[in-house]
Amino acid sequence: MDDIPISILLGILFCLVVFSAFFSSSETAMIALNRYRLRHLAKEGMRSAIISENLLSRPDRLIGLILLGNNLVNFMAASIATLVGIRLFGDLGVAIAPIVLVMVFLIFAEVMPKTIAALKPELIAFPASYILAPMMKLAYPAVWLINWVSNGLLGLIGISLNDQEADHLSREELRTVVLEAGHLIPQRHRRMLINILELENVTVDDIMVPRNEVVAIDLNEPINEIIDQISHCQHTRLPVYQSSIDNIIGVIHLRHVARLLSEKNELTYEAIKDILIDSYFVPKGTPLHTQMSNFQRNKGRFGIVVDEYGVIQGLVTLEDILEEIVGEFTTDMQTHNLDIQNKDDGSYLIDCSVHLREINRQLQWKLPTDGPKTLNGLLLEHLEFIPESGTTLKIDDYLVEVTQVSENSIKMARIKLLEESTESIPAEI
Repeated sequence: MDDIPISILLGILFCLVVFSAFFSSSETAMIALNRYRLRHLAKEGMRSAIISENLLSRPDRLIGLILLGNNLVNFMAASIATLVGIRLFGDLGVAIAPIVLVMVFLIFAEVMPKTIAALKPELIAFPASYILAPMMKLAYPAVWLINWVSNGLLGLIGISLNDQEADHLSREELRTVVLEAGHLIPQRHRRMLINILELENVTVDDIMVPRNEVVAIDLNEPINEIIDQISHCQHTRLPVYQSSIDNIIGVIHLRHVARLLSEKNELTYEAIKDILIDSYFVPKGTPLHTQMSNFQRNKGRFGIVVDEYGVIQGLVTLEDILEEIVGEFTTDMQTHNLDIQNKDDGSYLIDCSVHLREINRQLQWKLPTDGPKTLNGLLLEHLEFIPESGTTLKIDDYLVEVTQVSENSIKMARIKLLEESTESIPAEI
């Protein structure tokens, strides 16, 4: 090589730096690719994405190919750089060449290309896949040998390629992806997706209409009172019982009542019993995602929640579950506004029968929901007695004043989110 001009050697060295930068950036870009976006682009038919996905299906072979090429280039560059150093500086060039070569390769063949590849992986990986794929076929015997030896050595220390984790997102990871989506997914859609993920953590107990608020028809009542109740009812389905709500004999759909009145112009006990729909009972504690599947399978929309002893606890509807996903759309807003009233001092006057999840959702609060389901239950759990009106207590970062009570429950309470300056208020006054 003594006859080769230095200019040509420097040109070859420049090309080797470019090749090294290609291999270095390709490795980083391929590993940094978003696998889910890559899979999506491949399904859309993008050729470079398909090639990249095929290369990444065996990462050990891809890394073996890239490192094989990179090391060959680096060793050749080291030899040529040493030759150039001797030609230019004599014996001193043997010491100078490695120092210069390391600086050049670190900057132009490692740091810069790998940084660009980490920031813009698709920009580097997709074009590089067109080069790496045919190289894989050409160098396959060498790559196979390298992988065979390295995988065998890994096996000696208990590591196998079969041990790699499946490339799936957990529910918590998917939640993070949705939250980090930013402007790519509208805020309302992000909230709906998060609510769907949360269905597994929410049970029918959290959203059911409690037993004491269930509107139902008692067949022991006079028929004129039943007719008056039906004519003023805001619901489309009502449980029907005799004597006690624990003795539910069916569910009546008001559409059937309207058809019956239009045909016979009268309503009797026997006629009501004839149009009753069989009751559908839901075990207490059923997760919402399970109950939604049950409604879909049974073609139902209305369930009566019972405990392990068969005692009625409340009722749940398909609309209640859908509202957990998309937000309220069937609630009468006039009643809805009376349950949580905003006051001028920044506090809220809240009906204590309201569910804690509903309060948290409307006011963006974080009242504890791992115990009692309603505000009344939360206050009684902390106080452990029926308080008098005016009793004040602190729950986490919320100051609560009881404003109205009955013999066996708290009816209304005023709640204010404490500022940092007021966090020194005692837990109970």
